[in-house]
Amino acid sequence: MHSTITRRGVVRAASALALAGITAASLAACSGSASGAAGSGAPIPKASAAAATSAEDFGGLKGLEAAANAEGRLNVITLPPSWANYGKIIAGFEKKYPKITITSQNPNGSSADEVAAIKAQGTGSNAPDVVDIGTAVLDANKDLFTPYKVANWADIPADYKDADGLWYYDYTGLMSIGYDSSKVKAPTSLQDLLGSEYKGKVAIKGDPTQANEAASAVYLAAAQSGGSADDVQPGIDFFGKLKKAGNMISVLPTQATVNSGQTPVVIQWSFNNVAWGAAGGSTGNPNWKTVVLPGTAIGSYYNQSINKNAPNPAAARLWEEYIYSPEVQNLYLAAGAYPATLKAMTDAKTVDEATLKSVGEPPAELVQLTADQATKAASVLKAGWSKAIG
Repeated sequence: MHSTITRRGVVRAASALALAGITAASLAACSGSASGAAGSGAPIPKASAAAATSAEDFGGLKGLEAAANAEGRLNVITLPPSWANYGKIIAGFEKKYPKITITSQNPNGSSADEVAAIKAQGTGSNAPDVVDIGTAVLDANKDLFTPYKVANWADIPADYKDADGLWYYDYTGLMSIGYDSSKVKAPTSLQDLLGSEYKGKVAIKGDPTQANEAASAVYLAAAQSGGSADDVQPGIDFFGKLKKAGNMISVLPTQATVNSGQTPVVIQWSFNNVAWGAAGGSTGNPNWKTVVLPGTAIGSYYNQSINKNAPNPAAARLWEEYIYSPEVQNLYLAAGAYPATLKAMTDAKTVDEATLKSVGEPPAELVQLTADQATKAASVLKAGWSKAIG
């Protein structure tokens, strides 16, 4: 049994079958001694690990792994297990590196929560080591992060990364509408959601001034209402109408609210809507369907970056090496999230072809806000969102 994403009448199998065929396999790094830098015989000092800009600063991937094992911990944040396959990704890391214990903080938090945690924890042992963060929030807080380039840096397109390694895209989904087919009919446009059938039924993933996923719902509404990446006001206006009609509800949607019927319609990333349907197995809702609307599709790559005050700096860097391996990039794809190195993997024939065929190629009309556009859009949202929805 599997869920589907529908776009322009084409049904895409959304990868529950493909999930079974992919595991988080090994990186090129192999197990070694507890040494840090090449041949040193002792773990690399924390200050040196925190200043490392590539695995070569540890003497290679073997030395990086040894240093990370010596730390024995990794703190991640806002990574729900159903989000972009992070449940399998985290489990794969723990299996690959059993000496490292992962602590997953605030899994349902926002990009703003990631920044708040870094600022609140400072140099403490519980501070997040790494973030998976939206562009606008990252752009406003670059001073919190430190550069690092993974071994396959060249596989990440130039416009998908900071030239010095401060941040790099990891994956994107498509903005989609998830709906309970047993409770409402399939929407064919955003305008449908203004109708009486959807009264008290439509939710987004939080506050658009704080969460990238919620902001991207507004960008979708802008693109579908005569606006653009440079003009998101029509998207704010749409949600103002949705609220005035009584159709928008102030409930943070989760798998539980979908299953209970509290949020029968959710505008969110395609990979999340898929995971909440039949692809979620015993925890999913078999009536939950996903549609990507015709016309302009909205994507938004999330970014990986390392906290400059990471309490486990070597483990943070090993995590990034793991994330950008083809095995884990394929796990993103299996969830319906397009990975940053997709083109390189396709060229090198390391992409899982069955999964790519199942999920479908990225749409030709995919719009993603640049860092500058996202920053400007965030200012417009901050000024107008609360006024629009009351």
